[in-house]
Amino acid sequence: MPTHVALLRGINVGGNNKIAMADLREVVTSLGHTDVATYIQSGNIVFSAPGADAAALAAGLEQAIAAAFAVRPRVVVLSREELAQVVRDNPYPAEPDPRYLHAVFFREPPGPQMLESIAAAERQAAAKGSRDEVTVIGRTVFLHTPDGYGRSELALRLDRASSGAAAGTARNWATVTKLLALCGT
Repeated sequence: MPTHVALLRGINVGGNNKIAMADLREVVTSLGHTDVATYIQSGNIVFSAPGADAAALAAGLEQAIAAAFAVRPRVVVLSREELAQVVRDNPYPAEPDPRYLHAVFFREPPGPQMLESIAAAERQAAAKGSRDEVTVIGRTVFLHTPDGYGRSELALRLDRASSGAAAGTARNWATVTKLLALCGT
């Protein structure tokens, strides 16, 4: 059975949208998924499911989570193979500190309007002296923040640009690689 990773946006952040990971695992298991595991408290789920349709899996998880917890996080689902491709596609492999590299995952590749918003955010941040860089590959936005994510003008601008219906969800590189390891081979 294929292994997938579900990434929930905005879970257990700043005291909002609180969900216990044990309860989340129960909900995912109740959908018939197996080998369910969570990683840290920010809504990362590894599971096996017979279906390969990421959009259908995400929609099912969103509905079940809303019914169980009365919160409505966006869910992005990737297959193990898709996550492995994201790791291979890393345009910043020379960055030694995984805290300075983030992947922002979207359900669909960013469209022309989103791409322009990303380019504008990078230009505006650079005009303020930022060394941050962004690269879009497929439905993943790679964000390199050598001065730290928390201080990143570009990260702030990208978060604003990616809100709404097309919202993405960011993970630092340590989390990305750990999730891939949890998927096994």
